[in-house]
Amino acid sequence: MVRGWARLERLVSAAQNGRIAQCQLPKRKRKVLPRVAGARFCSTEQTLHPTIRPVNAVERTTLTEYGQYIAECMPKYVQKVQITAGNELEVLIAPEGVIPVLTFLKDHTNGQYTCLTDLCGVDMPSRAFRFEVVYNLLSVRFNSRIRVKTYTDELTPVDSACEVYAGANWYEREVWDMYGVFFANHPDLRRILTDYGFEGHPFRKDFPLSGYVEVRYDDEAKRVVVEPLELAQEFRKFDLNAPWEQFPKFRDHVPAEDIPIKEEKE
Repeated sequence: MVRGWARLERLVSAAQNGRIAQCQLPKRKRKVLPRVAGARFCSTEQTLHPTIRPVNAVERTTLTEYGQYIAECMPKYVQKVQITAGNELEVLIAPEGVIPVLTFLKDHTNGQYTCLTDLCGVDMPSRAFRFEVVYNLLSVRFNSRIRVKTYTDELTPVDSACEVYAGANWYEREVWDMYGVFFANHPDLRRILTDYGFEGHPFRKDFPLSGYVEVRYDDEAKRVVVEPLELAQEFRKFDLNAPWEQFPKFRDHVPAEDIPIKEEKE
């Protein structure tokens, strides 16, 4: 047994180092191949593939047709459908369509997006409705993902998705804590990350990087105290954009491809 394992390891090592073109192993030894630590097995045909996954034309066509189908089913709420990053379907909806659209995507036979994988916020102060609320959904039945986006401002509430996805509870609490987006009909909308009595919302673009207060331990009072912030040095601005940026292509935004949809007739 020991001699057989030694021969198996020598063959695997030779395949990894390129000394042999393929692994010639007995059939009775092939079932134990996964047990060899760090083993890489070469097939009879040498296959090469790029490290960047190419765009699947069939998948892209399917997503385009499904996006148009969603827009046709709910023209009252769907304002725009687009494909980003090659194969990611995004549906942009009006704020009053959060519950109807999420319910449709979850319960419809052709969707079955029963899993809310993530819910987050985005702040863009240059817009009239500066906040975006993003819902990332997963359909286990069809192995498909979809992203739903809506918009709001500092004062207009968004309907809570908790009645459709129970897992949205803490996600919405985080968006409320970080951005100040209010979710109507939320069962327990309170801060989740910041401390009691915290003022402001840290992920807003107009929130100062250093904050408003600092927390320190006071030796005289023998407790932690919260005081107004005192900067030890004057404000300095750093230009972090360097010509030797390691990942420059990720700085360039690839424009999304809009999917043509039929506009609702008034």
